[in-house]
Amino acid sequence: MTLTVRALAPSDRSAWTGLWRDYLRGAGTTLSDAHYTVHFNRLTDPADTRFSGFVATDADGGLVGLAHCIWHGDGWTDAEVCCLQDLFTAENQRGHGVAHALIAAVYDDADARGAADVYWMTRTTNAAARRLYDQVGRQTPYIKYERAG
Repeated sequence: MTLTVRALAPSDRSAWTGLWRDYLRGAGTTLSDAHYTVHFNRLTDPADTRFSGFVATDADGGLVGLAHCIWHGDGWTDAEVCCLQDLFTAENQRGHGVAHALIAAVYDDADARGAADVYWMTRTTNAAARRLYDQVGRQTPYIKYERAG
């Protein structure tokens, strides 16, 4: 399979919406159409350096995967860190290196920006993703908590 990974572009809106909707459905979440617009605009606005987005395309230029990053400061370093918040491969493209290529693009971007770290979370039950993550990252001993109620 021929893959290209590139920055998310304004012209990707329709195809991106379908991919992100599928990702969110798999995560058991739905968001308003207005939020899709807000988030897409954040990801594609070159002046908003807090967010970045990448897409993987097949040989025909169709979107087959996405990665969304949130950049932020960190109390333990002077450099920014990158949270890879969303990573998704279209179901019919899984097992063909799409997620690996997207993570590589995120790593390249982080290196270019001088990031201190790239991190992400996944469900403990996501065995397929964890097989890849064990190859490209290291599992930390931390458990995520969030506000109750």
